[in-house]
Amino acid sequence: MNYNRLETSLIDVIKEEQAKLGYMKEKISLYYPLSSLNHFFGGETDAAGMMEILKDFPSYIEEKFGEVAVSHRGDRFCFTVSEKASEYVHNNMKENEFIKALIELVGRHGCTIEEIKELFHSYSDKIITEPMDNEEFDVMIRFGDGSDPYYYCFKDEGCHIIYHRFLPEDYADFGF
Repeated sequence: MNYNRLETSLIDVIKEEQAKLGYMKEKISLYYPLSSLNHFFGGETDAAGMMEILKDFPSYIEEKFGEVAVSHRGDRFCFTVSEKASEYVHNNMKENEFIKALIELVGRHGCTIEEIKELFHSYSDKIITEPMDNEEFDVMIRFGDGSDPYYYCFKDEGCHIIYHRFLPEDYADFGF
């Protein structure tokens, strides 16, 4: 089984958490809907089928993450990773990680969408920006050069800007 997309996603989520909260060597539980996991593996299986797909994941990732437990309640899956996972990500995160810069920027009072666009452009000349006409988000920005797979959706709430990032398939599922 090819677990690369799941591994990359878990690492990215831990990076994002560490950029927001700081590094702490701790056990972490990360949650995924069944639909996202189906996108990772290119199928449409139910929860029992996904547990079968994931049965070898703990041994696959053990060298990097240490002990990993996979569980689910309905269509919501939980990956509980050992302290070794947070340490692995911390030790392998680059200083110039885009996610760190983005979190610092949106965490600053008075941040604007224009500043966010400038940040994206400082990492790539190929940026795709699309206005969003719904109550959840104002604009979607993504890298068009493949350097970062996520679709970043932003909402200006007046006193601050919030964001959420989606994998392309999950973004499509939401029908924004």
